[in-house]
Amino acid sequence: MNIFRLTGDLSHLAAIVILLLKIWKTRSCADLRRAAGYGRGLLWSPVIPHSTSPLIYIACSYATVYLIYMKFKATYDGNHDTFRVEFLVVPVGGLSFLVNHDFSPLEILWTFSIYLESVAILPQLFMISKTGEAETITTHYLFFLGLYRALYLVNWIWRFYFEGFFDLIAVVAGVVQTILYCDFFYLYITKVLKGKKLSLPA
Repeated sequence: MNIFRLTGDLSHLAAIVILLLKIWKTRSCADLRRAAGYGRGLLWSPVIPHSTSPLIYIACSYATVYLIYMKFKATYDGNHDTFRVEFLVVPVGGLSFLVNHDFSPLEILWTFSIYLESVAILPQLFMISKTGEAETITTHYLFFLGLYRALYLVNWIWRFYFEGFFDLIAVVAGVVQTILYCDFFYLYITKVLKGKKLSLPA
């Protein structure tokens, strides 16, 4: 564990909390992709005991799914949520069978989750692009998700130099995910932090 991984984990946790608060406070999930309710991996952090952190992360994911699909289902905007997720899931599934560390069920599932997480933000960015804008609190959620992955990249660099650890699959997936966030990061810094509403070109 190092400061970059710790900060990344806390950023990930912040994103989850912001998403839940956004839905609960606004009583709406109008500008969210339904896929926002799904998560990957387990939140490992020394702040939360390792035996309980997966339960907390899974509980938050289930709570998000419940709020989007059940409690505030009527506020969901299906007209703009048109991204075909199978265009991500099918190629990612095929790639996880072809490129992995070990051809075993658990390893393939882990690899699939890593690959899927790297592109999972695309449907949400597509939806923002289609609607033309997003609520400020939604952009904060997206920013902390992107920050979490960017900090993990620094964590991997740190581990490579000081521990000799290097996981090519995780690093490449992390780089892809961070690149997808770059345009959003620029707009977030130049608009949202200056009090303007974020909008993406359609």
